[in-house]
Amino acid sequence: MENQEAKGCVFRIQKCAFDLLSMEDDLINEEDDDIWWELIRREICLKSTFLYCDLNRVISSSADELKRTLTDLANSLFQYLEELDDAIKSRSISLAQICYSDAALVLQEIMAALIPGY
Repeated sequence: MENQEAKGCVFRIQKCAFDLLSMEDDLINEEDDDIWWELIRREICLKSTFLYCDLNRVISSSADELKRTLTDLANSLFQYLEELDDAIKSRSISLAQICYSDAALVLQEIMAALIPGY
């Protein structure tokens, strides 16, 4: 049962990763629209919450070596997502794009680390 739960978590992580990685074009907005900024921020917050919960479960059930790797990558990811949230709150498109690129890179590394194990 525990392995099945971990596989479900990995599936949700992949789904959230796909959703976040497809948001790159959404970060290009020339208008200063309050609703747009808030929707982007909420979407990132929602996806990062799912990622946090599922990564926590996957890390807990992983072997020691993978656990260390995933923990380091997850810490980096959430740091970048927090910086992205701050950039969105400040409405800085250029800073948001930089933070997004950093987060996307780490997210891809997490996916690469998860694929062999699950």
